[in-house]
Amino acid sequence: MTATVPYALEGKRIFVAGHRGMVGSAIVRRLADENCEVLTAGRDALDLIDQSMVRAWFAAQQPDAVFLAAARVGGIHANDTYPADFLYDNLMIEANVVEAAFRSGVGKLMFLGSSCIYPKFAEQPIREESLLTGPLEPTNEWYAVAKIAGIKLCQAYRRQHGCDFISAMPTNLYGPGDNFDPENSHVLPALIRKAHEAKLAGDPNMTIWGTGTPRREFLHVDDLADACVFLMKHYSGDSHVNVGSGSDIAIRDLADLVIRAVGFAGEIVTDESRPDGTPRKLMDGSVLAGLGWKPNIALEEGIARAYDAFLAGEGRNL
Repeated sequence: MTATVPYALEGKRIFVAGHRGMVGSAIVRRLADENCEVLTAGRDALDLIDQSMVRAWFAAQQPDAVFLAAARVGGIHANDTYPADFLYDNLMIEANVVEAAFRSGVGKLMFLGSSCIYPKFAEQPIREESLLTGPLEPTNEWYAVAKIAGIKLCQAYRRQHGCDFISAMPTNLYGPGDNFDPENSHVLPALIRKAHEAKLAGDPNMTIWGTGTPRREFLHVDDLADACVFLMKHYSGDSHVNVGSGSDIAIRDLADLVIRAVGFAGEIVTDESRPDGTPRKLMDGSVLAGLGWKPNIALEEGIARAYDAFLAGEGRNL
């Protein structure tokens, strides 16, 4: 006899908002194993910032479940340069999709946030309860505020309307479909590109931003997708849930892993005129672990996979 789950995906029509992004595309890949119908829509057919278009699309398509992975994303430089875009676009996307899901009777929705929602100096490892207990990291507060609003939006619709809307907060992600722009990407893909270009150029060294001492947690995007599907099936609660690998690494040590995977033989140099960002960010994943999920892709293996994806052109701004 097959064991039942609280929310089965088999036979459902499931909308993945943001299917062209790194997270959305990973969720689409993972859903291929669930015997469900995956709904996607490009920006030309569905502009998630346009409220009337979103409502009309939901009314016509009638999805049973939604993974809300669409967002405007970027690293420290992008957040600092485009604060209005990061705040407005993300607020509109989440508000339009959540409201349309409620209006059309969607059975379950998952909102994907980010670990940047937590206070800059939150106690480590960061528990879900740390939300709104202190000031945010200034270099990404616009994106963080929008993501916090998304969590609260799901909680509000759950409390007022009884909607089964949940939120998952991934740690730093990497893998196929990542953004490899040298200025606007996150740290790991930026390091992969820098190391690759330094290798091709025969450079004697590679420069990394900041002191190299901040510690970060990383999760392969395919592990995240698996966790999202797991939570969609097994979790229904008011609180957001952390999704991470359970361990962190100093940026300088991360750079060592990257140059080894890439095959760059030069030295690593730090540029301390560049910002470090939050000193440490490791999330407490005990809630998700207690539900029975754990990651499968080790960091060194994941970096090798990410570099293969980079070489294959499976990313943005290559």
